[in-house]
Amino acid sequence: MPALNRIGTIREDEAVICVLKDFNPTLRNPERSDNYPVIRYLKTLARQSRSSRKSIILMGPEAVVPSDLREEMVVCDFPLPSTSEIERIITSVIPPNLLQVSGLALEQLIRACQGLTRQRIERILARALAAKGKVSEGDIDLVLEEKKQYIRQTEILEFYNPSETLQNVGGLENLKAWIRGRRNSFSVQAHAYGLPSPKGVLLVGIQGTGKSLCAKTIAREWRMPLLKLDVGRLFGGIVGESESRVRQMIQIAEAMAPCVLWIDELDKAFGGVNSEFSGDSGTSKRVFGSLITWMQEKTKPVFIVATANNVRVLPAELLRKGRFDETFFVNLPNQREREEIFQVHIRRLRPNRVRDFSYTDLAMATEDFSGAEIEQTIYDAMHMAFNQDPPREFTQEDILTAIQQTVPLAAIARDQIQSLKAWAAESGARTASQDQELMQELRDMAGRINSGLLEVDSPSSFSPPPHA
Repeated sequence: MPALNRIGTIREDEAVICVLKDFNPTLRNPERSDNYPVIRYLKTLARQSRSSRKSIILMGPEAVVPSDLREEMVVCDFPLPSTSEIERIITSVIPPNLLQVSGLALEQLIRACQGLTRQRIERILARALAAKGKVSEGDIDLVLEEKKQYIRQTEILEFYNPSETLQNVGGLENLKAWIRGRRNSFSVQAHAYGLPSPKGVLLVGIQGTGKSLCAKTIAREWRMPLLKLDVGRLFGGIVGESESRVRQMIQIAEAMAPCVLWIDELDKAFGGVNSEFSGDSGTSKRVFGSLITWMQEKTKPVFIVATANNVRVLPAELLRKGRFDETFFVNLPNQREREEIFQVHIRRLRPNRVRDFSYTDLAMATEDFSGAEIEQTIYDAMHMAFNQDPPREFTQEDILTAIQQTVPLAAIARDQIQSLKAWAAESGARTASQDQELMQELRDMAGRINSGLLEVDSPSSFSPPPHA
């Protein structure tokens, strides 16, 4: 209050800019008895300043605007440094004789700094200078590690440096071809050609079918950083905090563009957003509205990979064209894909024993198994062999024993799988696999749905109508 009283005593003809720092705690809790007089006085000063030459600037890390001040305040967002600004920071902080990066290495260093604040970039460069007396190509890893720590501190996003490639994905040939076909869509040449940047892809299927793995491989295939959004952490307990976190997430993602933003299990976060009884005073609807508006209108090259298990609970406005470039249905792997999945894991775990297994027999024994369940049977077989006295190498018989002891999720989730197939048939979603039998099944199912012989009663059930 003393600072505000001092502002109030300034003459109207005196040109003054008053900067108030660290007011966010007061603005965030205006209903408190000790904060309300401050809000009230700020409102009075703002109205008085209209006829004077003084301006009041409130500074803070987040945009917090109490309802009493919405008509009096203008919010100005300061974006994170762009690539040209980062280059100026690097060249101004580091003496030319100590900056031992140029060309492609300098470009990689600048890209590694994207998404960081000016102060943090300067601190990282100072650390490198203090440790080695120079800044070289080896400091790019230092910047990436600092970026990982910084993004983790936001408690909203997580930074990944993916190592998985498309060779680590068994099957899903249609999805792989789609990914490879857009590998250069974010390049300068594509922009000059007039090609718009891809917006995103939605992957739908039951658990364990490789949706999350595909998100990681897309980032690696396109050589772009990967950010994982924890949608649950967008929601804060303080009024206005959730909306502020959405803006923070968007700011970081766009500052790191081009990048891949991975939103896992979208249905868990926004499945009931259109319900009249959400119980959160409309917070989830406002967060959802801000997110889908940004997905539709964003101009920065942020590619969104969203995954969902129960797609039928998602709002229709999220699934319409414009939010995602394509929607893929990821089914349980067929015989050929199961063979590939076994080969991928054996090659990764025992590259010198790839020829020791009959992948056809293993695939035939794992009908209705997901990719994650196939991987787990191999680990179970390794445990069996390792716990022998003495430990020995695992064999095909060990894997077959592990398979017999496993009950696949499909055995208890057939209704969910059929419901997802019916949704794929209704919506026209593309199949991620080159599976002619599945495509024919979906076409037949679509015809039965259109003719009224088949209907889906709920997101988790699939049953024919009484007259069928």
